[in-house]
Amino acid sequence: MSEIVLMADPKVAALPVLECGEPLVDVRDSSLLVDTRKQDPDHAYAHLRQGVLERLLTAQTLLPDGLRLLFVEGYRPPSLQRAYFDEYAAQLRSTHPTWSDDRLHTATSRYVSPPSIAPHSAGAAVDLTLADPSGRELDLGTPLNADPEESDGACYTHAPHITPQARAHRSLLSTALTTAGLVNYPTEWWHWSYGDRYWALTTAAPSALYGPRELTRGG
Repeated sequence: MSEIVLMADPKVAALPVLECGEPLVDVRDSSLLVDTRKQDPDHAYAHLRQGVLERLLTAQTLLPDGLRLLFVEGYRPPSLQRAYFDEYAAQLRSTHPTWSDDRLHTATSRYVSPPSIAPHSAGAAVDLTLADPSGRELDLGTPLNADPEESDGACYTHAPHITPQARAHRSLLSTALTTAGLVNYPTEWWHWSYGDRYWALTTAAPSALYGPRELTRGG
């Protein structure tokens, strides 16, 4: 695998955000297939920036006949992002008590983005997979949201030790989403984004389009 730039890399945080003001929209009002495993009381999970949703709908049209994108989670309030980050950091700390704070922060960011730059909290990122015509998830090598420890690194997009079928499914997903303008976080095959700082770094854009925000009525 080529060198991976993690969310904790200073190059990511150094990129400016020129907030475009685009609204958060409810993906359940679109033609996407939406899973409810991450449903929350405010239905925040089902929201994305309008430009991200438009690109997902384009990606959907690029899949082979019969395959669907299965949307799992989009927007994540900053407070929830912080809770996820702290929870995973505590899990790693209990397993590796001698790690320095810097090493812990870097390792945590393989799986949960630091709250200050998290694409999910900007409505810029989506966790998703592929499904067949009946809505059944396809095999992409690991469960969605498997962490590096439990999957022995198979959650990395280009992990070498997955089956040929899982690799083919990841390739289909990657080709459609990349063509539609999204970028992948390479430690998580299911995580794709557009308009955030990581997207800006990956595409050499001068700035991000979307920064963290709170979900309000009407987006």
